Amino acid sequence: MILAAGRGMRMRPLTDTTPKPLLPVHGRPLMQWSMDALARGGFHHLVINTAWLGEQIEAHFTAWPQQHEGVALCFSHEGQDFGYALETAGGISRALPRLGEVFWVLAGDVYAPSFEFTQASVDRFVASHQLAHLWLVPNPSHNPQGDFGLSEDGQALNAAPVKFTYSTIGLYRRELFELPWFDTVPGNPQGTAAPLAPLLRRAMDAGLVSAELYTGPWTDVGTPERLAELNAN
Repeated sequence: MILAAGRGMRMRPLTDTTPKPLLPVHGRPLMQWSMDALARGGFHHLVINTAWLGEQIEAHFTAWPQQHEGVALCFSHEGQDFGYALETAGGISRALPRLGEVFWVLAGDVYAPSFEFTQASVDRFVASHQLAHLWLVPNPSHNPQGDFGLSEDGQALNAAPVKFTYSTIGLYRRELFELPWFDTVPGNPQGTAAPLAPLLRRAMDAGLVSAELYTGPWTDVGTPERLAELNAN
């Protein structure tokens, strides 16, 4: 699942007329870098949630599946269905009927051109008892305190003296978005908006979230300046 529903307020005025995931980085829409990487890794069923200017995202990628044999796209149009974005956990819950028991989740506004989505990563996760597996990155200047800790045995920690930043790339079990962890009906028919971080922190405290550190190129494209810097290099 690729998260592409946000308004991108910090990217204004660029996002007044273009959804942030469609802003170009080195000649490709930002979100397409991850889409192409998923297809290369053999992951052929992609779900994209949208809200702000979501019709542009669907229109832009109409022909994209034809460039990748066996790939299918479907959309969870939160803006059309409810008039607003459902935040990360709410959006995932809305899309659950379109997802499997285990699935990738990543943000459409993060640039990680060297990240590899592999079946081996999925297999290791499936063989574990974890509800989520996160890729963390060294803290960028705009998030110096980080988000989560990382234990020596690969557990993500809610509280730790040293924290890293969540890359927004992770593997998840649908179980995390069902009772008793999440009290919204799968499919989220009522349109409940809910963030992901509190849900992850509860699962971390139960020892059910693993993690690893990713040190390849990674940028949270959150401002016009970061976008300009990426395109200048």
